[in-house]
Amino acid sequence: MIALHYEITLPLDYDMGIVRERVATRGHALDHYAGLGFKAYLIREAGVNGSPVNQYAPFYHWNDPAAMGRFLWGGDGFGGIVRDFGRPSGQTWTTVATGDGDSRGHDPAFATKVTRSLDGFSDPEAAATEIRAALAAQQARPGVHSVVAAIDSRTWESVLFTLWRAVPADEPGDVFQVLHLSTPSTSAASTEPAEPAA
Repeated sequence: MIALHYEITLPLDYDMGIVRERVATRGHALDHYAGLGFKAYLIREAGVNGSPVNQYAPFYHWNDPAAMGRFLWGGDGFGGIVRDFGRPSGQTWTTVATGDGDSRGHDPAFATKVTRSLDGFSDPEAAATEIRAALAAQQARPGVHSVVAAIDSRTWESVLFTLWRAVPADEPGDVFQVLHLSTPSTSAASTEPAEPAA
């Protein structure tokens, strides 16, 4: 499984209502996309939750790397992002573990992303053990929808990505608003999208 995240930074005077409308009208396009675990349609707004920027920043968790490739360069949706915003640089991590929290049955409203350099670990196995422990501690916290822990073996950086019903005020990392969550892996049937994705 692979985690993919890209951040499209927008001008400070950008009307974020445009992104909200985009997701409201097109966010369902990946609700049944075969091979996708989930896509969280995320934004940050300058001055909200400590954000210094406006961003549209989708986060994906792919069950099937081939499906991710099909989405990125197979004409299955990413072209809409490139057409409207330019081609963003995406960061990928290999999944170490995932977990559900006590709010799994509710729509998440927020997400946090915490990254950490693993330079202090000479043994990747020890790094993976530590991030699994961090995930287990995170998923036990109140208000957690789900958590993904993953490692980028190119930069040796870990990510702990958490979806929340309500994020704690002192939570570290970048805080995002969740506009929509596509979860094909929990749908009865997964298919290809009928239209370009948001």
